[in-house]
Amino acid sequence: MAMHAHEIEEMIQAALPDAIVEITDLAGDGNHYAARVVSESFRGMPRVKQHKVVYDALGGRMGGVLHALQLTTATP
Repeated sequence: MAMHAHEIEEMIQAALPDAIVEITDLAGDGNHYAARVVSESFRGMPRVKQHKVVYDALGGRMGGVLHALQLTTATP
């Protein structure tokens, strides 16, 4: 069963309450998404750490119910 875009957004925002999250369904199939996450909490973090924070927010769903996520992170 695939995840819905709003579920991904809610999980990220639960972990990063200040985040601005934009989710795009890349293939229209509910399995391939792009996420842009902008959060002040990323300031000073290397990009790899920023991505880890987002993946941790998804609680291990990557590679399971969430097949693919193209991730872009930034600070405001």
